[in-house]
Amino acid sequence: MSARHPIISVTGSSGAGTTSVRNTFEQIFRREDVSAVYIEGDAFHAFDRETMRRMMADEPTLSHFAPRANLLPELEEVFRTYGESGGGRSRHYAHDAGDAARYGTPPGTFSPWEDFPPGSDLLFYEGLHGCVVNDSVDIARYADLKIGVVPVINLEWIQKLHRDRSFRGYSTEAVTDVILRRMPDYVQTICPQFSWTDINFQRVPTVDTSNPFIARWIPTADESMVVIRFKDPKGIDFSYLVSMIHDSFMSRANSIVIPGGKLDLAMQLILTPIIMQLVERRRRLA
Repeated sequence: MSARHPIISVTGSSGAGTTSVRNTFEQIFRREDVSAVYIEGDAFHAFDRETMRRMMADEPTLSHFAPRANLLPELEEVFRTYGESGGGRSRHYAHDAGDAARYGTPPGTFSPWEDFPPGSDLLFYEGLHGCVVNDSVDIARYADLKIGVVPVINLEWIQKLHRDRSFRGYSTEAVTDVILRRMPDYVQTICPQFSWTDINFQRVPTVDTSNPFIARWIPTADESMVVIRFKDPKGIDFSYLVSMIHDSFMSRANSIVIPGGKLDLAMQLILTPIIMQLVERRRRLA
């Protein structure tokens, strides 16, 4: 970790809501005049779409959750380099025609690697592998603030099924096969990362999701609660948070539960002072 070049890592499984969390961080950065450079997790996939399809045809259990399907040593090196010098590089993955036009590369491929612009206040990562620790890499040790974003498993499956059927034209059976293929890597690679995070935001539906494979819609924010767990609760003013967030309560000495619709407010209240501590420390040392 480097006081001069802090790193924020937001880790969540696919469809967990990390994109909306990134939007909240961007609001904080804009309001507090913080200059950030960004890494999107899929920029460090090891293979383009067509190559990945061919490999999955030969390896039925391979998924984007798997370490071998990602450039994790390279991601660790970028974290290390940024922490030491504020430098590094990333690229973009074009998911669709809109991304293709934006990044100048066909859908399913990567843009060229580009160096980070100089003078940034911090690095912000959002993706699947921001806290991986295994025999080959220890990415978690380089991040100064580690955030986990994850729904309970049935809700995650509902979101995956809804998105892939509605926007990608897949059948329920095809999406179910993807879920089953990902399960070993979900258990072995995704879940362990949430033990390394400093703060976890876990969305829990308050409606029946017993059979996610027949659910017709995704539970709304108002039909959900969010459990916020702090790895180290020292210095967290829980009484202030409970007073500011209507209908919130503490469930454990290190956890607060809030209505789903209050997630953005809670993140603003919790994360703004932490981010500003990192940035102000950097600026004092610059």
